[in-house]
Amino acid sequence: MKKNVTMLTLFLGMALMLHAQDAGSQDAGRQDALSIVQASRNRINALTTSTRSRMVITAKDGSTSERLIDQYSKDGPSKNKRAVIVFQQPATVAGSRFLTIENPGKNDDRWIYLPSLGKVRRIAASEGSASFMGTDFSYDDISSTSRSTDLDTHSLLKEEILNGYACYVIQSVPKDLGYQYSKMIQWIDKDSKAALKLELYDKRSTLVKVAEFSGLKDVQGRLTPMATKMTTLAEGTSTIITIDIIKYDDPIPEGVFTTVYLETGRPR
Repeated sequence: MKKNVTMLTLFLGMALMLHAQDAGSQDAGRQDALSIVQASRNRINALTTSTRSRMVITAKDGSTSERLIDQYSKDGPSKNKRAVIVFQQPATVAGSRFLTIENPGKNDDRWIYLPSLGKVRRIAASEGSASFMGTDFSYDDISSTSRSTDLDTHSLLKEEILNGYACYVIQSVPKDLGYQYSKMIQWIDKDSKAALKLELYDKRSTLVKVAEFSGLKDVQGRLTPMATKMTTLAEGTSTIITIDIIKYDDPIPEGVFTTVYLETGRPR
């Protein structure tokens, strides 16, 4: 009997050890996935980024509309990311401006100014799923590049080839159940750590949107995707943003990243 107890104890000990090893492997996998996502988000080392881009929106009936936008981004005093989008053309949207400020570990602060309203309006976290200026991007999508990695749980699903690039395929599950997506799956190039594709799933785990990043180009020593396409699958619509001009490390006044700038178009 004593021998049987000893064997049982040994078996349970081995089972617990294997479980601990498996859990440790899972933790290591999550940590590796987190490190890859962080490396992808932080891979372009620049004090500032300034771009001029063309935005082409394709409707369900195949008709298109085009917009010209400028974007400015700069890290804040606490290294939090800040970005402003300014619509230049056409006249129907010219003068519209959008500001997002990252809050590490929390939801971003977001404001928008529409000339038709004549005032700055704060975008609530509950509005994150709403369309940004009639495009296929939601407010959450626009802010996703500054989304804190701590807000999601990341896991490495597999490795595979995408468009000739060897990629990590990583799933990110939001910790906040109120977030519009139940999970995000992204393809990250193993060599450059550039994100090449992103799938977005709704609360029913249905794939609803696909973002594709292409046209990788060396700009001032930084490998930069020059085109982003967001497709809304159920609607059959898409929005393509193509960068015409991009500059890294150009001075940007601090006053650009304020609600005063949104309203006036002038930094103070």
